[in-house]
Amino acid sequence: MAKTVVITGAGRGIGRATATALARDGHRVVLVTRDREQGERAVAEIGGLAGLVVGDLGTARGVRATAAALREHAPDLDVLVQNAGVWPSKKALNEDGFEQAYFTNHLAPFLLNHLLEDLLKANGGRVVQVTAGLYLKGKVDPERTPKGLDFSTIRTYADTKLANLLTVPLWADRWQDAGVSITAVHPGVVNTNLGARSGPLGLLLRLVKRSWGTPEAGARPVVRLALEDAPRSGTYYNEEKPEELLAPATDTALARRLWRDAAAEFDVA
Repeated sequence: MAKTVVITGAGRGIGRATATALARDGHRVVLVTRDREQGERAVAEIGGLAGLVVGDLGTARGVRATAAALREHAPDLDVLVQNAGVWPSKKALNEDGFEQAYFTNHLAPFLLNHLLEDLLKANGGRVVQVTAGLYLKGKVDPERTPKGLDFSTIRTYADTKLANLLTVPLWADRWQDAGVSITAVHPGVVNTNLGARSGPLGLLLRLVKRSWGTPEAGARPVVRLALEDAPRSGTYYNEEKPEELLAPATDTALARRLWRDAAAEFDVA
């Protein structure tokens, strides 16, 4: 049966490759991109039943506007692929006062899950959270990380991916009787523009990335989780293989603190 799949960060990289693969299999895909021109070009090239919602997931205002547009364009939502993410080269605060990666990588998917929760429940849907194996190197200080007080050009990406991953088991618990499932997947080390840098470091990174996997390879485990039943909601996948989460992603007290803080910030339950 064909599904309606919403994919954030779908203008390029793994998101676009995921949309392409799903559309090729006859599913309706709705791409969420920040750049309209990039999104329109992707939709035109994918063809089929592909649609576009232009939305900025970098602010609370942008997430709420994106959710409203998705409610209009995809009321029959079956699968939400939370793929959008950033790896900043310098500290920047968004209009809500949060460090940008912390918001985009953690708070945006948290808020979007809440805003589309009723659609997911109505359709027995699922969420696929694209994460990173670098969570193992992350550290989240709820007093410092949200505002970028411990910002690092290298570690902040891991910190923010850890923050998001910590909440995945809580979402699974929340939805266990609602017919909604959630899984998280590290798609492998993939050659995309994520974390791109300029200058000599950028050149070196581009050379190194030549040996990394393609976006199409990274999309394969994402597509599988979007379509096939996972063994257990809340499961973390390292590419195709389910794995137990390891410390620091097993700190349930920290997970509950991050949930409470985000819920209070956005006035959600």
